[in-house]
Amino acid sequence: MSTLTVKELAAPTGYDLKIAAGETLDLKSQGTVTMPAGSVLQVVQASSGSETVTSSSSYVDVTNLSATITPSATSSKILVLATLNGCLKNASNTSLKANIVRGSTQLQQMTAITMTTDSSAYIGVGTVSGEHLDSPNTTSATTYKCQIASVAGSANVRVNTSDNGGATSTITLMEIAG
Repeated sequence: MSTLTVKELAAPTGYDLKIAAGETLDLKSQGTVTMPAGSVLQVVQASSGSETVTSSSSYVDVTNLSATITPSATSSKILVLATLNGCLKNASNTSLKANIVRGSTQLQQMTAITMTTDSSAYIGVGTVSGEHLDSPNTTSATTYKCQIASVAGSANVRVNTSDNGGATSTITLMEIAG
């Protein structure tokens, strides 16, 4: 095998550099690759089926629903996508509200959802989702999580309960090149 060392490759105007069919350009084995702004550099996802219940109007962390990402550059942005599967039980006059949080900093309050309940057992289910494009300005490991609270502040709201089929909630982090 031969090694060709060049300082820079450039295609003539109107042409693209191409890799022959069936061949592989291995960008991981040597050196580094600079991706253009807007490229997705890495994706981290976490999910939780652990039940979280609260009747507080103050936010509490959703059990086992956090994800940590280490940005490769301080100019990177982190796109956070969260989906929570909620339930109201014996609570006809409330709704579930949720937050996306970095560390202890609230980034995005997700739209509160009021779930339809039946008149006898007051059980209702629904999904709340949200997204936030964050600029953490760091290359240190950064943790994002979700929190929930009861709008009424006295009636129970839940996520990932057996009353909504044992649903799973997720949080996805995508590093976007700056």
